[in-house]
Amino acid sequence: MELRVALTIPDFDTAVAFYRDALGLAQLADWSGEDGRVILLDAGRATLELFDERQAESVDRIEAGRRVSGHVRLAVEVDDIDGTARRLLAAGASAEAPPVVPPWGGRNARLRTPDGMQLTLFSEP
Repeated sequence: MELRVALTIPDFDTAVAFYRDALGLAQLADWSGEDGRVILLDAGRATLELFDERQAESVDRIEAGRRVSGHVRLAVEVDDIDGTARRLLAAGASAEAPPVVPPWGGRNARLRTPDGMQLTLFSEP
């Protein structure tokens, strides 16, 4: 499956210049809109999403009902959201909110890992 690392950064333009332009990660998509700025960069077998603060707040509100993420939130694509969430909860994760169908489709579940990292389990539409 796919691992996405979503970074919320205070200076969006500097981060784009570093990761896309200087490091050379190819831009796959620009999903920026009135809720905030976000681009998807190709990092090989993973992707790196850069969110501004407003976009991070918007996604947290959709997935967890409130602002909960820090600077880094891991997002992992899985085939079975409910089964995977149950396994992770049994292993010490806590649920931030029930699974949701976000406006972009698919299904997402937000968890907090035992060490405090925000984790989104997602399935594509």
